[in-house]
Amino acid sequence: MAATVGDVTPGHDEVDSGEFEWAASGAMALTGDASGPPRLEPFPVAVAMTRWASDLADASSSWGERVAVDGPALLGERAAIGGLGRNGSVSVGGSARFVRASDGWVVLNLPRPDDVASLPALVEADVEPSEWGAIERLLGSTPADEIVERGALLGLAVAHTGETVGGPPATEFAVGGSRTVVRRPLVVDLSGLWAGPLLTSLLLEAGARVVKIESRVRPDGARRGPREFFDLLNAGKECVSVDLTRRGDIAFLDRLMRSADLVVESSRPRAMSNLGIDTAAVVDSGVNWLSITGHGRDGSEGMRVGFGDDTAVAGGLWVGGDEPLFVADAAADPMTGLCGAATAAAMLSLPSAVGVDLALSRSAAAAVPLSSRRLGSSRANAALDRDGWVVEASGERVMVAPPRSRPLTGSACDLGHDDDVVRSTLN
Repeated sequence: MAATVGDVTPGHDEVDSGEFEWAASGAMALTGDASGPPRLEPFPVAVAMTRWASDLADASSSWGERVAVDGPALLGERAAIGGLGRNGSVSVGGSARFVRASDGWVVLNLPRPDDVASLPALVEADVEPSEWGAIERLLGSTPADEIVERGALLGLAVAHTGETVGGPPATEFAVGGSRTVVRRPLVVDLSGLWAGPLLTSLLLEAGARVVKIESRVRPDGARRGPREFFDLLNAGKECVSVDLTRRGDIAFLDRLMRSADLVVESSRPRAMSNLGIDTAAVVDSGVNWLSITGHGRDGSEGMRVGFGDDTAVAGGLWVGGDEPLFVADAAADPMTGLCGAATAAAMLSLPSAVGVDLALSRSAAAAVPLSSRRLGSSRANAALDRDGWVVEASGERVMVAPPRSRPLTGSACDLGHDDDVVRSTLN
């Protein structure tokens, strides 16, 4: 399946356009110090997003409507809706930050109260989680790999800037039975937050029927964020709630998945096995399966938690300096969402089912030139004039645009809105 998304390493002829696309995307405005200039170095990200948008358009038209989307602009949608801006070595969303280890830099992403409460265990000391200065001192005497290992055991999203992430974003982990290609495929969406919902919303635009599954106890965490952003990613989907402590609901979920053309989920691999759901058996029955992970499904990597900011850094997306700086807003999320939509659209045109692992960190790594583990230099310049920041190259000038969002097409359904209708179709 990796061939469906292509090699996104920018060639020489693509670099100039990539720089201008980056400036126009809204993501450049989010990259750099709050009081400094927006940074040009991550322009290969725009090249990757443009390529994946083209792949999605081609793949979706093979079974449904051709989806045309401004790929680079997807990087700034959450910031546009939330009124967020660049924040340097603290993420745009505010939950992640770079911290110095004894031998380099790590990213700690702490979006949940329980994450912050785990900081004393991370530093192995009796300190208050709010004592950030003490936390930094203790981490500063600890090797980065050890911090990442401890974080993984604690279920924290921690990444090291020196991690090596290679290979294609999407890799097959199972090959299954035959299936029929249809114009309105059924997509069962068990994912949450950003990457997965973006992926399935683009399939919905192509004509798929998308059923969004949420736990009654722990619904999609994005419901607690800006309502407009949740609506942008979930409007038009049927919303079904399940109680995963009840055997009847697990049996219903299993039946629903086996009737689907594609299942999209973003849990760690053990989550399905804990429910007694055999992923390989579902694929063998002729159902495509796309698993969004932080760092992959295999071994210790499959146990790690990952969100958009930390996995982007793991994949090589950060801007160097006295302190590293974040690239855009949780860049690995919209990158994986678009790359995954192109991959999933191609899967839906295949006569046989496949299981695919799509890792956020590998999606980010796909935008880093293979000639260097760091972002490449640019032949363009960023300059400030009376109208704002501009990018100049070869006698051309492009304004650095603010982040923007696609228009809303409707409101997302409340939790469990379509329980009765969807359940009745399987009885």
